Amino acid sequence: MDVSQLMYRDGLMSDERILITGGGTGLGKEMAEGFLKLGAEVHICGRRGSVCEETAKELMDKHGGKVVPHACDIRVAEAIHDMNNRIWSEHGPLTGLVNNAAGNFISRTEDLSTRGFDAISNIVFRGSFYMTHDIGKRWIEEKRRGNVISILTTWVWNGGPFVVPSAMSKAAVNTMTQSLAVEWGRHNIRFNAIAPGPFPTEGMSNRLSPDTGGERRDSSFANPMGRVGEMHELVNLAVLLMGPGAEYINGQTIAIDGAMYNASGGNFSGLAAWGDEQWQAARDAIEKQNAKDKAKRTV
Repeated sequence: MDVSQLMYRDGLMSDERILITGGGTGLGKEMAEGFLKLGAEVHICGRRGSVCEETAKELMDKHGGKVVPHACDIRVAEAIHDMNNRIWSEHGPLTGLVNNAAGNFISRTEDLSTRGFDAISNIVFRGSFYMTHDIGKRWIEEKRRGNVISILTTWVWNGGPFVVPSAMSKAAVNTMTQSLAVEWGRHNIRFNAIAPGPFPTEGMSNRLSPDTGGERRDSSFANPMGRVGEMHELVNLAVLLMGPGAEYINGQTIAIDGAMYNASGGNFSGLAAWGDEQWQAARDAIEKQNAKDKAKRTV
C-alpha cells in the first residue's frame, strides 16, 4: 500500500492501541500499516506466529512506531484470554479491535464435510465472538471507551452460494455488530463493519479463484467501475471508523465494492456452471494452499 494516499493527518491515531486479528497478511496487514503510519500502537495476532513477527518487523523498519506480534489461535477462548491478559499487563488496555481473521474456500455445499464447515465457522463465527466478548468485558469493567470493526462481505445481505460456511458466519457477525452497538452503546463502545468487494490477496486468490483450467471469475470485468479495490481505499474507510472524529457512526455495515453488489450480487452464483472436473481442480489447488499455510503455523 502507498501510505501517501492516506487521507488523514499524521498522528491522528496516536492515542489508539489496536488489535487486528489475522494482522500478519492481506487486509489485516494493510490496516496495520495504515494505523501505524497515523501513530497508533498496533498489535497483530494469528496462528502463524512467524508471519506476524515478520510483518511487525517489516512495518516498524519502514515506519518506526510499535507493532507487537502475538501467536494466538482465536478458535480457543482460553488462548484469547491469555493473550489479552499479556497485552493489558505489558502494554496497557486496548482501545480498538479489528475482527479481520477469516477463512474461506469455494465448494459445492453437498461436497462439504462437517470438518470443513467447522474450519470456517470456528474462526469467523466463534473466534470473532470470543475475541469481542473478552475485550468488551474488560472495557465495561474498567469503564473505558472501545471500538470494534469487523471485516465482513456483501454476502451478509444476499447469501453466499458455494461459500455457505463463510456466508453464514459473517452474517452472524453482522448481527453481532448490530446487536452490541445497541446493547453496549451506553458503555461508549461502538461496533461497525466493512463489507469489501474484490481486494485481491494471495489467500483470497488461491482459495476463492483457484486456477482450475476452466473459466475464472474476472472481478474487474464484473465491476461497474471496471477494476478491483485499492488497499489504501479500504484503509481510509477503516481509519474513519476506528479513529477519532466520527464517533456517532455506530451499528453500521458499509460496503466498499465499487457498486458490484448492486450490479451483480457480488457473490459466487456463477460457479453453478462448473462441472466435476473443475471442482476437483479447485479442491486440489485449495489443498495445496492449505498445506503451505499449515507449514508456517506455530500454535
